[in-house]
Amino acid sequence: QVQLVESGGGLVQAGGSLRLSCAASGSGRTFSRYAMGWFRQAPGKEREFVAQISENGGRTYYADSVKGRFTISRDNAKRTVYLRMNSLKPEDTADYYCAARADGSAWYSKAYEYDYWGQGTQVTVSS
Repeated sequence: QVQLVESGGGLVQAGGSLRLSCAASGSGRTFSRYAMGWFRQAPGKEREFVAQISENGGRTYYADSVKGRFTISRDNAKRTVYLRMNSLKPEDTADYYCAARADGSAWYSKAYEYDYWGQGTQVTVSS
């Protein structure tokens, strides 16, 4: 079992930057054995994949809409995954969620493929 807590959301102007953090806690499997992902959900829309990082951080995957602007990273010693968001656009406005998957080494872009979720942090980008 793992608990995930996101932080770092807020209000930012278009073109600005934010860094989201997701801190993991709990017993059992060590953090470094989880693939971690970020998803987002805008009002009235389905939850969508943003980025994923492999267990050791060696592989990353991004949605086309954020490629080149967002960077996912992790610090396994701190049990934390990050999402650096640059050149933010109003269409990036959403609640952002981190998620953990216990097994597998592929690209997981569907919400149902993840085992644990945080409560979300809100990001608002003004034009």
